Amino acid sequence: MQRTATALLGLITASLLVASAPAWSQEVTREDIVRQLSRFETAPTLDLPALKQQTQERSKIRSRNEPPPQKRTPIAPELMTLPAFNIDIQFDVDTPIVRPESYQAVGRIADAMVYSELLPYSFLIVGHVEANGKRESNVILSQRRADAIRDILANTFKISVKRLQSIGLGEEQLLDPSKPTAPVNQQIQIITVAKAAEEAAPPPPAPAPAASGKQAPRKHRN
Repeated sequence: MQRTATALLGLITASLLVASAPAWSQEVTREDIVRQLSRFETAPTLDLPALKQQTQERSKIRSRNEPPPQKRTPIAPELMTLPAFNIDIQFDVDTPIVRPESYQAVGRIADAMVYSELLPYSFLIVGHVEANGKRESNVILSQRRADAIRDILANTFKISVKRLQSIGLGEEQLLDPSKPTAPVNQQIQIITVAKAAEEAAPPPPAPAPAASGKQAPRKHRN
């Protein structure tokens, strides 16, 4: 009986450990990323410079009537309808420096982007920060982190810069609004935003002129 109870306790403990393991410890595969990002249907009307300005301006609001983080409306709800893959990238504290152990995860993102199903698409890299510290600083940090991932994909993994854009939303669009300070709100999002226009097929070559059936008269030699 005691052995059974001990074994049961061991199983419960193991289950709790698995349940409490952070999401970033789970291995991300290329297939997981491709499956999520290839579900693209309609391109959004997206003005990135305007969205960046709007995000910066909202982060500067200092009002007693401003709702708490969990009750703020998303600043870019159109992004929430697009194919997205959320991934934990580990950065040095309060910096855009990617830790070495996260380069493998960024490499898998690059592998997915050159997979045949995703080659026709371009992507938006979105940085987020949990609701700690100053809102304005969080927007700046999230933008720098999104830029860092874009630069690694382009410079280290040779993804065309024409396929990559980046934006930082800080804490203005929390990934888990119910838990504003949870680590999940620091995840990086990769979002499919556009499909390259298909190039028109070149016109077929003009047919060669048909040879005439009549032959030129031969000249007689003297």
